[in-house]
Amino acid sequence: MATRQTNKRIEERKQRDRQVRRAQILSAARRIAELEGWSSVTVRRLSDEISYSQPVLYAHFGSRDGILVAVAIEGFQELGVALEKARKYANRGSSVESVAAGYLAFAAASPALYEAMFSLNLSVPFDDAATPPELQFAFSQLLELFQGHTPKPEVLSELFWASLHGIAELARTRRFPPSRQKERVKALAVLFRLPGERTSRLPSLEGNRPQVK
Repeated sequence: MATRQTNKRIEERKQRDRQVRRAQILSAARRIAELEGWSSVTVRRLSDEISYSQPVLYAHFGSRDGILVAVAIEGFQELGVALEKARKYANRGSSVESVAAGYLAFAAASPALYEAMFSLNLSVPFDDAATPPELQFAFSQLLELFQGHTPKPEVLSELFWASLHGIAELARTRRFPPSRQKERVKALAVLFRLPGERTSRLPSLEGNRPQVK
């Protein structure tokens, strides 16, 4: 009995150590990418950065792409949490506007992370049986906005997401000036306004707003 308990404690400690190492590797990858770009994130560089041998890194993730995929999945979990908070705690106004602002703030705060989530050629499946739960969780926060308001909330959620992603990417690559970001968010909230919600009115857009029933 004592031997089994000892072995269990040893195994639990190994698991904790493994989780700590994994978190350190991902944190270092993100830090380097935000400062220098993803091209600087190599297994050799990470090994030097956190003083783990390259075989340790390969044992955790299998390859450099494995590290980037793990970063992307971690990013989707964080995005989902940010959107859930924005959706649940919208201040008396539009939850659509609150979520839009939260999404764009997330993308602006961590541009390298956002790039890993969407722009790097990684094998992370979307809308598939193999889609990681973190991705499903993030999308569910958009879907929740339109559930019960339209026969096909998935389609409206996808269009809303596409709009947000387009704005985020154009802002990240400096095609959109930051000075008009608040106006974009308000205009988007008008276009996707839900019944009964108050938004900032933009008369020039009202006539083109999709009808959400």
